[in-house]
Amino acid sequence: MSEKSIIIIGAGLAGLATGCYAQMNGYQSHIFEHHSLPGGVVAAWKRRDYLIDGGIHFVMGHKPGTGLYELYRQVGIVPATRFVDLTTYGRFTDEASGRSVEVSHDLDRLAADLKAFSPTDAAIVDDLIAGARTMQGLDMSEVGLSKPPELTSRLDQLKAMWALRRSFKYWTGKYGRPLAEYARAAHDPAFRVLLENLFMPEVPAYFVLMLLGLLADGQMGMIEGGSQEFARAIEQRYRALGGQVTYKATVEEILVQDDKAVGVRLADGREVRADAVVSAADGYSTIFKMLGGRYVNAKIQERYATWRTFRPLLMISFGVAREFAGEPSFVTFRLQRPIAIGDQKAAGFFLRIFNYSPHFAPPGKTVIQAEFETEWDYWNDLQRNDRAGYEAEKERLATEVLQRLEPYYPGLGSQVEVTDVATPYTTWRYTLNHKGAWEGWLMTPEAFQTSIERTLPGLANFYMAGQWVMPGGGVSPCLYSGRHAVQLLCRQDGRPFTMAAS
Repeated sequence: MSEKSIIIIGAGLAGLATGCYAQMNGYQSHIFEHHSLPGGVVAAWKRRDYLIDGGIHFVMGHKPGTGLYELYRQVGIVPATRFVDLTTYGRFTDEASGRSVEVSHDLDRLAADLKAFSPTDAAIVDDLIAGARTMQGLDMSEVGLSKPPELTSRLDQLKAMWALRRSFKYWTGKYGRPLAEYARAAHDPAFRVLLENLFMPEVPAYFVLMLLGLLADGQMGMIEGGSQEFARAIEQRYRALGGQVTYKATVEEILVQDDKAVGVRLADGREVRADAVVSAADGYSTIFKMLGGRYVNAKIQERYATWRTFRPLLMISFGVAREFAGEPSFVTFRLQRPIAIGDQKAAGFFLRIFNYSPHFAPPGKTVIQAEFETEWDYWNDLQRNDRAGYEAEKERLATEVLQRLEPYYPGLGSQVEVTDVATPYTTWRYTLNHKGAWEGWLMTPEAFQTSIERTLPGLANFYMAGQWVMPGGGVSPCLYSGRHAVQLLCRQDGRPFTMAAS
């Protein structure tokens, strides 16, 4: 069998996974990456003695016995990566009422704690817990992820429905609508906000039931060595399979001849040819910049014009000379007084406490990170038009966050040794993600229910992988999308697809 060449754009999780499966199936692949490191948005960086992690919050299916674990094994994540079991999904704190509650993996305890938080909403609590129990034992790999839409038959769809038969009622009706709608039934306003913040208000309610079920099963874990350890494990697997990566190599154009992708042109002017091209880069840049918008149909045009993307993040991290023993690793604060960020009023923020591993800070010290959803235009315009104002705004917000945290962690301000602020512009600078989105399409019910093809109309020898063809994004869908691209390549070339190195 002759060896065919593939160019892969982007060394994020999807690009690296594409490379791994390409090498397993007898292709010779070469990844070109804009940044100097693998991982894409799965990023971490050093600030003095502290490791600032702006990437993966948790991973699903990290223990043996599931299809997800097998996926991780195939691309080299396990056993190379070490995980810490997530036993508390986090704490919700409502400043206006002074109430807090922790979301435990123990569903009996969670039910009691939520009812104590909001006695008038006991019926909703019972409904939530019943759904989570039904979702226990669910293998995420059975939820239509094993094949791309182009190769998914009616029989495959029926098999997926059969695998989900026990939980079928929770995938439709009120559970299939946005979480914010599900939460409207709550009597207590604070409990309503808590429900909305169990993930994101726009996601289908069933997604949160699934998360709680996975949490109860012990199938949610945090990465002990951080996001870069996770990405490096896949990169090492890819290189061991014979793959090649070139960093600091920005692709500006996908070369096309006779409506066939034949290579790429890099920012330095070099042209590199191949038998096929897979873009695991930003979807907007791929379709409308690298390909000039020539290979679209009405569905693609409407999607990029009307679908909502993940709102970009402002991440404010502190290296602190303090331990946070006994604190949950995730805390959501609902503020009594919103924080102003440009014209936006942030009603709350999400705090990550990296106290579950010694890899992030020296002994006796910890990294904490406040995350805000924010607006791209504000930060992009400020950075481009008023660099001094951009830096001043980052400093102001870091100071205000410390002041807001001081009542919960007295003395915190005096214990800060390192401050790092990453804006949506920072995300764009290192990843080129459209408008600084940290994932692709927002997890709306419409997006979840839409199967996006991995090919573009009228363009041969070209495939897409990553968050822009997997609505909702996330770690495992991105890895699966890389596998999908190679499945399609093998189908085109008449090769049997394999998931094992030869």
